[in-house]
Order: sequence, then structure tokens, then C-alpha cells
Amino acid sequence: MSKHRTIRRYTLEIEKIKEGHFPSFETISNYLKTFDFDISNRTLQRDLSQIRNEFGLEIEYNRTKNGYFINYESSINVASFFRFLEIVNTADLLTQSLSHSKDVLNYISFDTGGGLNGIENLPTLLQAIKENRSITFSHYNFHTKTSKNYTIKPYLLREFQNRWYIIGLIGNTNDFRTFGIDRIQKLYLTTKTFKPKPNLRPIEMFDNIIGLVYSFNEIQKIVLSFTPTQGKYIKNLPLHQSQKIVIDNNEEFRISLFIIPNYELNQIILKHGNTVKVIEPIWLVDQIKEILTETLNKY
Repeated sequence: MSKHRTIRRYTLEIEKIKEGHFPSFETISNYLKTFDFDISNRTLQRDLSQIRNEFGLEIEYNRTKNGYFINYESSINVASFFRFLEIVNTADLLTQSLSHSKDVLNYISFDTGGGLNGIENLPTLLQAIKENRSITFSHYNFHTKTSKNYTIKPYLLREFQNRWYIIGLIGNTNDFRTFGIDRIQKLYLTTKTFKPKPNLRPIEMFDNIIGLVYSFNEIQKIVLSFTPTQGKYIKNLPLHQSQKIVIDNNEEFRISLFIIPNYELNQIILKHGNTVKVIEPIWLVDQIKEILTETLNKY
């Protein structure tokens, strides 16, 4: 069985368990049969063990309710895992459609923004992170229009807006630097290893921001008001995992976010144009006003 099909089976099992109704083996098995998967109880147990060992998602059995559930408190990187499943399953479903007919590509339009540049470096970068090995590379800077050589201790790969970035430390600093892998050349995996600093966990740090620009500023409450129509999109595709709905009626869709404000937050607010208004904090209201005034003065 192909790896894609195995991941697809994992996804369906998790999908059913994620509903939160403590499904039994029979319920899960019957659900999978509708997708042409016929599994035994032994296969399910093996799958749950693999999901736990490979991805850190803890799925347990509740004897009182005679069914399975996801133990979110014991699981690690749940959001990242679900995002991974989305990517893999989208690729799998498209591959299946393509195998049935090459004409499928006539009906699909992909974003051709070049987000896949540099992905050939992903296996090397992942190996470096897992084995705690330093890497060297040349990185092109759009602002200076020059390339510079770096040696970094890699800690994390991050995907944002269909582009990939490697995040790590240079020298003995504690400040993480972010490099777009689409601008990396001459990547080399060194034999020099390093001991990760236990107090520095970028995957947790980035949980508190939108995008890539991280700072050690405090988490703040951000309140945004959208038009009702735009609010429907924000509800279906939240800006951040901390998003909470404050108002949702025919006149306004208002949300709160608990994040560290950064450049990407401003860009998202500006991207929504006249369909959004910053309510608080006041300093962010003034900052967006200033940016909009400067923009208007250019016309």
C-alpha cells in the first residue's frame, strides 16, 4: 500500500474520532468502508500506535464510553499535524483524480507564485534539525540585492503563505533568524552538532504570532471589526488560533485575537481594506491610520 494511501487511512480514522462522540471500533471500521478501506481491530491499533510514535497525537480508549478520543493535553503540535494531513490528503486526492484522467489539469488552476522554489532542500533541512547539525548556505537578500554566507543552528521549518522558511540561531545568540528557502543556495550539512537550548522553543514562540516576524513583546488583545459579509470568510478561515467571536450579527462581525503584534498583522489588516476596522488597542488604531494616510498621500 502506498504511503499516501496509508496517510489517507490515518486521516479518516482521526476524522471520525475527532468528531468527539467516542466512536467504537465498529463505528470507525464502518466509516472507513465507505471509502473502500477494510480494516481489522489489529490494523486500527497498529495505526494508532504509528500515529502516536510518528506524529505525537495521543488517541486513547475510554472504557466507560466504549470508544476512542483524542487526548489533546498529552498530544504535541496538534495544529501542525492537522495542517500536515490537509496538505498530504489534498495531494493524494488530486493524484487520484489525475490518474483517472489527464484532462483533470484542464479544470484546476494553481497559484503560480513560485512558492515551491527551494523545496528540494527540505529533506536536508529536516535532517539537520532532527540530528542537531549545523548548516551553511548562501542566502540572497531582496533589500540589499546581495548574497551572504551563513552558518546556523537550525531549530524549525515554518510554512507561511505557501512558502517555506528555516529558522535558527547564529553563533551563541538567542535571537532566531528566519531565512526563506527559496533564496538559499549552496546548502551544506556540516558534521558539527549542537545542543538545543531547552528554554528556546520556536514552535511555541510562533504560536503567538501571525506569520514570521517574531519579537519578545507581550501578547496583547487585538480587536477587529469586519463587515458582515467579510466576517463570513474570517469565520471560516480564522486569522489565528486564538480568534474568538465577539459580535456576529447583520451589522458587524467582531473578533478578538491574543497575539504579539507584528508586521504581518498590519499587512493582514491593510489587505482587508475598507471591510475591516481596528477597535483596540488604540496605538494600533493610530498606527494603521498613519500607514493609510501615507498611502493616500502617494496618490
